[in-house]
Amino acid sequence: MGARDEFLLDSYSATVTQVAHTASAAVAHIKVRKPAQRGNAGGQGSGSGFLFTPDGFSLTNAHVVEGASELRAAFADGTESAARLVGMDASTDIAVLRIESNPGAFLPLGSSAALLPGQIAVAVGNPLGFDFTVTAGIVSALGRSLPSRGGRMIEDVIQTDVALNPGNSGGPLLDSAAQVIGVNTAVIPSAQGLSFAVAIDTARWVAGELMRHGTVRRGKLGVQCAAVALPRRWVRENEWPVATGLRVVEVVAGSAAARDGLRSGDILVGCDGTPLAQLSDLLKRLAGEGYGQPLLLKLLRPVAGTLMPFYLTVAPGG
Repeated sequence: MGARDEFLLDSYSATVTQVAHTASAAVAHIKVRKPAQRGNAGGQGSGSGFLFTPDGFSLTNAHVVEGASELRAAFADGTESAARLVGMDASTDIAVLRIESNPGAFLPLGSSAALLPGQIAVAVGNPLGFDFTVTAGIVSALGRSLPSRGGRMIEDVIQTDVALNPGNSGGPLLDSAAQVIGVNTAVIPSAQGLSFAVAIDTARWVAGELMRHGTVRRGKLGVQCAAVALPRRWVRENEWPVATGLRVVEVVAGSAAARDGLRSGDILVGCDGTPLAQLSDLLKRLAGEGYGQPLLLKLLRPVAGTLMPFYLTVAPGG
């Protein structure tokens, strides 16, 4: 190994070490007690979570805390505290907890919009009960879809090769600046090197809804979308501020989208005058202040081998 290789290895090691050191105080081991039910003696479970505000709000996975009768959070400094479920959203596998007594450390939420495949990704969590374990790898792909326990597809999921195991669920996926870029949610046991995290832009929006309303209020559009690159010429000629849009992969029969004329292959580029660069942009329009309101969609539709601009008003279902 040459001097340059040793330098690069040392640089990589230093980055991962610094991220782990920065994150460790804010990462929690979430201990879950579930009540006994008919034919089930109840029991205990565990997962990971992390503080993202200085006053004790924590992100984790919905499947970690679902059905819990008691929640506790343990930290690397040895402290342990009761935790309260603020709200959970099975459709994105995101939950927010309020931890009564916490170390005060918290992790800044970054942005998943500017991620690129190949970037360093670091996970801190509690796999198989081994507290505060650090694993690292790279962002392998972006814009994946993953079925949630709620039956919906989680969109804009980050794929990594970071080693994750049961117990890592709900822990942070961090970039080289120790900013959270995702919430670790799933692995495929039969495939090595395939791990997934809910993009932090989606998790941030969901967390805001849960903290305000205790639930995520959604209008139902009835489409499955995937982020795609927009034609460069169209972006340039229209001075469009973003380079991606949302391709409609599937339109659910009988849905609001089907009723109002959306088609598979349409590329959604704007909504009510706001660009749609990623799925979380559309989700925000379907919830919050836009909940229950008609949407004016700007889209590009394939017609005779070219993409034609269209405007379409869609009234989402409740």
